[in-house]
Amino acid sequence: MTQKIKLMSHLVAGYPTDDIAFAAAEAMIKGGADILEIQLPFSDPSADGPAIQGACTEVLNRNYRTADGLAFIAKVHKAHPETRIYIMSYGSLIYTPGVDAFCKRASEAGVKGMIIPDLPFDHDEGLTAACKKYGMENIPVAAPSMTKERLSKLAHCGFAHIYAALRAGITGSKTTIDSHTIEFLKNAGEGGSKIYGGFGITGGEQSQSLASSVDAVVAGSVFVRIIKANASDKAALVREVEAKARELSNS
Repeated sequence: MTQKIKLMSHLVAGYPTDDIAFAAAEAMIKGGADILEIQLPFSDPSADGPAIQGACTEVLNRNYRTADGLAFIAKVHKAHPETRIYIMSYGSLIYTPGVDAFCKRASEAGVKGMIIPDLPFDHDEGLTAACKKYGMENIPVAAPSMTKERLSKLAHCGFAHIYAALRAGITGSKTTIDSHTIEFLKNAGEGGSKIYGGFGITGGEQSQSLASSVDAVVAGSVFVRIIKANASDKAALVREVEAKARELSNS
């Protein structure tokens, strides 16, 4: 019997419409996604590749706001309360309304964690404390470009989870899983944090390679590309998203 691989799948709130995004979220869950990483669209992302940047731009062109994204998340949470939802976004969206106020709203929408790549773990503008206050967790990002000393410092900060970006740069292109990748993941988790591993995950072979080194495999751009390619055919979109989730989660 093949073992299920824990999967965190990424989607952009409202892309290309709330209705299609909701159908995609449900297909991800049906296909085996344990966690949804829902991105609030942002105009100037620092870690996103062309697929996700394009999706964010398209949604923002509809005058989509943070409140719309949180309403979308609340709808998904209400329909699937058993599925953990994390927000992925950038610091200015969190900081502008006030970190505490934003975290309160996110928690009320059903969010369980925050992944904010441009808020470093040791200069997070109070995000970790605000998350704890409202029953969520801050999930800091580790990158292979970190010095050994800094990675070790992060690893021993006591975070429940750390998001390990499997390579430097932006998302989108396929990542090769090699001995250096596995060593990086081992170092990121040396303090006891569970590791989410993502960036450039597109297929089941990569998931299998990572499964023993991470708590969950993270896949993003691959889903965004499927959604874009099938946006005019909802039935095909649901079918393709679910199939990819099954492939990545070994379900």
